[in-house]
Amino acid sequence: MNIKTKLSLQFTILVTSILIFFSVLVYYFSYSTQLSKFRENLFDKARNTAILLINVTEVDSTLLKKIHQSTVSWKREEIALTDSSLNIVYSNNLQYLPGGITQFNYGEGINSFFSIGEKDGIRYKHRFKNRSYNVFVMAFDNNRQENLAELRGILIWSILFSIGLSIFLSYIFSKNAIRPIYNIVKNVKAINNSSLANRLSEGNRKDEIEQLAITFNEMLANLEDVFKSQEDFVSNASHELRTPISIMIVEADYLLSHPRKQEEYFNHISRLIGDLKNLNALLNSLLELAQINQSTNIQLSPVRMDEVIFTAMHQVKTKYPNRRIIPKIEYPENGNDLLIDGNSGLLTIVFTNLLENSCKFSDEDVLIELLIIDNLIKITISDKGIGIPQDEMDSIFKPFKRASNAKFKGGFGIGLSLVAKIIEHHKAEIKVFSTENEGTSFEMSFLKTQA
Repeated sequence: MNIKTKLSLQFTILVTSILIFFSVLVYYFSYSTQLSKFRENLFDKARNTAILLINVTEVDSTLLKKIHQSTVSWKREEIALTDSSLNIVYSNNLQYLPGGITQFNYGEGINSFFSIGEKDGIRYKHRFKNRSYNVFVMAFDNNRQENLAELRGILIWSILFSIGLSIFLSYIFSKNAIRPIYNIVKNVKAINNSSLANRLSEGNRKDEIEQLAITFNEMLANLEDVFKSQEDFVSNASHELRTPISIMIVEADYLLSHPRKQEEYFNHISRLIGDLKNLNALLNSLLELAQINQSTNIQLSPVRMDEVIFTAMHQVKTKYPNRRIIPKIEYPENGNDLLIDGNSGLLTIVFTNLLENSCKFSDEDVLIELLIIDNLIKITISDKGIGIPQDEMDSIFKPFKRASNAKFKGGFGIGLSLVAKIIEHHKAEIKVFSTENEGTSFEMSFLKTQA
């Protein structure tokens, strides 16, 4: 059973239950009201009978019977009047009363109501001149039976009509209620690995179905990032690994083509080892880039930026021992002002890459500055190297994009794309300023840890 049918059925059952409940209430109150009115009429009849026969001396039993026979109010009306000993003093059209009803003890109250078969009755206790009399009046309330029968018919047909109407309306209601879900299912079926960029309509982003669409879109965005990272990794790896592997294969084939001198073997193997080292470095860079692209939940903790800078400087100095890296750090009075919420390992990669680039493309000193401006920590790495052509500034953070004037220097073009991804994960900002043949500056802005 689909959801639309379930909603229709549940709605119909709910409406039917409510209708039956209120119909029973209407019938019950209508019955109670008419019974109460009929009992009032029985009371008036019993009291008037007692007054006419006992209080009024001009009226005797014969005259009263003629009055009753000529003024019958209800069907099968019975009237009996007894003394305190329940001896019948007066009767008219008796049917049930002679069967012993007058002998029943009705208590000390003035009025007692009872029912026998289809008839309702009253025992009225009348007092006159210190003597007690009992008046019994019974009758069949035909009007009440007809009214209730008519009411039952109206209620039954109303319920049946309402059930039919509720089935029709519930179908339309459930169809409209399910339409957004149907649209989501339809759109989801149209999404595959080649159309992950498609998104579901989020409407006004308020109701539960639209919240479901928002959640699904977030999942699609994550899947798209994962697939894109995988695609980029495969594309980048296949593009960059093809050339060094081909060169090593050619080199090995050439080496094995015929016997050579020991010195020649040594030179070729040395070149192969160099190619393998470059290949290893390339693989490490690709893996780091892929890992950063796929990481959506990087663990952050308070990190002192000066410590990260000195760690990166130490690593770069190991590779460039003769190059001067000059730190210029503005230390605040409160050491906590140097803290940011970050990942020290990833931040070390950022500064190591930028410092290595500065050392690689410049023969002069490299300057790294740390300034605190309001709630920001600004770090700038500057060199006086070959710079970056202005028309290539927009693409320097893309994987495997290298400036045209850097072709003669080693590298794979992955470092800056890795830097950009790490900066993005830290919700920081990076800017680059460069003039060809004059130098380059990378300026990064990090939010301080809020106390």
